[in-house]
Amino acid sequence: MQPFDAQPKPLGDGSSDDDTDGTAGPPAPTRAEGHEGDERLLAALLDGMEAGLCAFDRTGVITHWNAEAARILGWTADDAVGRRGFAGWAARSSDAVEAEERLLGAMDSAGRQVHEFALLTKDGRRVLVRTQSAAVQGADGRPAGIYCAFSEVHVQIDLERSIALSEALFTDASWGVVLIDADLRPAVVNAKAARMLQTGREEVLGRPLGDLLTRGVEELENALQHVLAEGAPPATTDLWLALRADQENQRRCWRSGFVRLGSPLGEEPVPLGVGWLFIDITRQKAAETDGAQVRFRYQQLHRADRAAAECGTALDAAALHLDFALAGFADHALLDLADDAERLIRIAATPSGEPGPCELTPGAAESGIPVGYPLAHPALQALERIGTVRTSFGPPLAAEEAAGARIDEWAAARRWPPGTVHGLVTVLRSRGRTIGALTFLRGSGRRLFDRADAAYAEDVAARVAMALDLAGLAGER
Repeated sequence: MQPFDAQPKPLGDGSSDDDTDGTAGPPAPTRAEGHEGDERLLAALLDGMEAGLCAFDRTGVITHWNAEAARILGWTADDAVGRRGFAGWAARSSDAVEAEERLLGAMDSAGRQVHEFALLTKDGRRVLVRTQSAAVQGADGRPAGIYCAFSEVHVQIDLERSIALSEALFTDASWGVVLIDADLRPAVVNAKAARMLQTGREEVLGRPLGDLLTRGVEELENALQHVLAEGAPPATTDLWLALRADQENQRRCWRSGFVRLGSPLGEEPVPLGVGWLFIDITRQKAAETDGAQVRFRYQQLHRADRAAAECGTALDAAALHLDFALAGFADHALLDLADDAERLIRIAATPSGEPGPCELTPGAAESGIPVGYPLAHPALQALERIGTVRTSFGPPLAAEEAAGARIDEWAAARRWPPGTVHGLVTVLRSRGRTIGALTFLRGSGRRLFDRADAAYAEDVAARVAMALDLAGLAGER
């Protein structure tokens, strides 16, 4: 019987030792070569860390010192490995004792320990570092030493501030914050943005922007694509948007800022998406628009007063006031004079087709033929109430042709030009007497008259009434 060979043999490919083809496979790596490869891999990993790392054995002798530790402190691995503690070279004597006690104390503690202490660079500068240390267990389960990862405190603080800022933006920020990926789809949404979009934080993720907005989608996507390609614009942008979840389809103005997000790990930053920060300024914009409108309207009144003073007759001055009032306010104006029986007689009007200047009707007052207004007409209601009456056609119909026909029927029943959708009638009063009615009309492209419009129309009516009263006194009518 052959004796048992106790030496292990490398596993082959199933062939005998005396193969006749003369070829042999690659030699199997020995245990020593594999161990050396592991050490080279470990050294590469340690030197590639973004934090300084050093390791101590049980007696406090340094056994490892990576490249980042050498960069931070200037001491190379040859300078550090084999030294006992930091005293006399990497720390002042007063600082070294406390540092070594804290570090070596990690061997008797569970988990990681975080400390801050001062070290010395090779050129003598004092550097405050933040360390994380933990025990290294030996084969017998007992602590064989410790490892210590450290970085400069200000670097760690910058990182913590960045993380804290990100968390604050997505929890307590007063602005809406949405992270948009490179496909222009929301990836992260904070609570404020979800409320403004009238949806949940999870429901919005990964959905196209067109599923969230009905108006302003193209403007928003153009802005996002510009940021991805060129970078963030130098200033904020005001975007007018309408939400799909809003049943009233109300337009909102969101002041928006954009930040391009790039990966810091690549040599050439690749855009990861866009940070969209926004806040609702609809009320502010509306107030600015109303203020500008009020300034323009009363500038028009001032200009009309100066121009009317140069008119040859009071009737021309009344028509001129209407021309100035129509700018940006209405499409048509009708001026009716009241006779002794309080019947209304048309004395001036704008063309019923294309908008044009208000023209006087020659001999209308002398003819005495009243306008055939039906009962309950807004003009007759204004005379009865001695005030202002507003009226509108109502909600638009689904079919455009049917809506146009209905609108024309509605306008014809009130003796108004075709296409009229909104009307405002105010009474003309002078010296305590009602002398007529003034009507302003708007088409389908304009909004309905509101209270501010009524107040402006009453100011115009006061000037027109004075001109008509003066014309009566002067015998012009």
